Amino acid sequence: MPDTPDVAHFARLIETLHPWLDKVAIIGGWAHRLYRLHPLAQSLDYEPLGTLDTDVAVPAELPATDKDIRQRLIENNFREELSGDTRPPVAHYYVATEDSGFYAEFLTPLIGGYIKRGDKRDTTMQVAGVSVQKLRHLELLLRAPWEVDIAPANGYPTDGARRIRIPNAAAFLAQKILIHTKRDRADKAKDILYIHDTIETFGGNLPAVREAWEVSVKPALHIKASREIEDAAKVYFQQVGDTIREAARIAAGRDLTPERIRQVCSYGWTQMFDLRP
Repeated sequence: MPDTPDVAHFARLIETLHPWLDKVAIIGGWAHRLYRLHPLAQSLDYEPLGTLDTDVAVPAELPATDKDIRQRLIENNFREELSGDTRPPVAHYYVATEDSGFYAEFLTPLIGGYIKRGDKRDTTMQVAGVSVQKLRHLELLLRAPWEVDIAPANGYPTDGARRIRIPNAAAFLAQKILIHTKRDRADKAKDILYIHDTIETFGGNLPAVREAWEVSVKPALHIKASREIEDAAKVYFQQVGDTIREAARIAAGRDLTPERIRQVCSYGWTQMFDLRP
């Protein structure tokens, strides 16, 4: 892992969240980066996709401590920026330096619909002092999470070894498909590249990802959702389309063609998810 400012900022965030690391999970782009540290991962000759934001998935309740998450963020040089007209408002927690765009946001599963009494949108709540956004299908990312360790020895300037929970790869990939139609064009393309790179990361251990799907993820889904995931190779990876072409453009400098993305995704997805005779 290169010694870059975002790695230092991420390490500071992890130190801040230390009291809750066994309850929360790092998801999104940073989970994808951390997959490279998992024992099932294989070495790749390209860097993982970078991201300025860190998504932290939290349960609806966390145990009380002497200080809540918000207090620890402020004390550790993060600044809170609020936006929107929801109650509580959406919050991003930026590293309090002028030259950094690094920030953390907190997310929790949406149970039920987005609309509550009085036609008000039920999209945020407060957990441990921070405003968290409610998102559909996020509960998958908290089921049977995997763990990785970061420490100065592997490039993260934490005070000591820290064990971080991340989504198991099957949950990470399945959730990308379940939210795909709700994403804008750029995010759809980036998600396809995330899928391709995750399959390559665990290409030598796809049966382990398949086991996580069968044992931990699929049983928690409605049959319609599980069928949507199992059929994704036929829906999204049978032929090259604009989204796959855009994913190849995002991977500039890697000599990655749209057809190569399609092939890897189609083969890997079938091996992991579509096992019907």
